[in-house]
Amino acid sequence: MLFAAVAVALAAAGGAGASARPLVAPNCLGKPTVKPAEVVLACADAGLGVRGIVWLGWGQPVAAGVGTAFANDCTPTCAAGHFHTYRGVLLLSGSQRCAGRIAYKTASVAVVGEPPQAWATAADATYSLRCAA
Repeated sequence: MLFAAVAVALAAAGGAGASARPLVAPNCLGKPTVKPAEVVLACADAGLGVRGIVWLGWGQPVAAGVGTAFANDCTPTCAAGHFHTYRGVLLLSGSQRCAGRIAYKTASVAVVGEPPQAWATAADATYSLRCAA
């Protein structure tokens, strides 16, 4: 099912127009990166993200990668919390200008199995990628 979702996203992206396509994704410092091996989604404490990413698509309106999603349960606090890992899919979409380059604007993560509380809904699992000012 996980790979089916990736296939659908990539197929939908293939039909998009010929407008300029993103080639980079901003990291937590807002600097453009190409096909990052790790994307941290909670930049303040690095408590959420995906690592070991194998990109199945890049440079299209939607970039898809599979890897190991991780989330800090923040129990009893985020500083003393425990990290849990999941098989996950990361989708990057939208576009914005970063340091003169076209970059992805939004990241969404989906995991296999019961998601952590941080990703309880699709809205919870969607993040804005911000460029450095």
